[in-house]
Amino acid sequence: MANSIFAYHGGTTPRTPEDEAAVMAKWGAWMGAIEASLVDGGAPCGMSKTVNGNGIADNGGSNPISGYTIVKADSMDAACKLAAGCPINEDPTGSIEVCECIEL
Repeated sequence: MANSIFAYHGGTTPRTPEDEAAVMAKWGAWMGAIEASLVDGGAPCGMSKTVNGNGIADNGGSNPISGYTIVKADSMDAACKLAAGCPINEDPTGSIEVCECIEL
């Protein structure tokens, strides 16, 4: 089994406390459903910077991450199936990049 990173992109910020509570309940239910696979439940991410050989840019790149989770899965297909149930997929602006961590 390998670890995989779920890098979340996009997603809409809830407008009201009620909306936030509903979104958090969905995330809690999903995390509970994949609990056996969770390595690190992760967190939302704030503004990012892009660092490269030319310096530091404040724009966060072309597709900045909005959060992450780390799971353990038997295969990339299994990791993608876990990601498929994530509530960010209900948001038209949201997506998940799934990346298997390679052990060195």
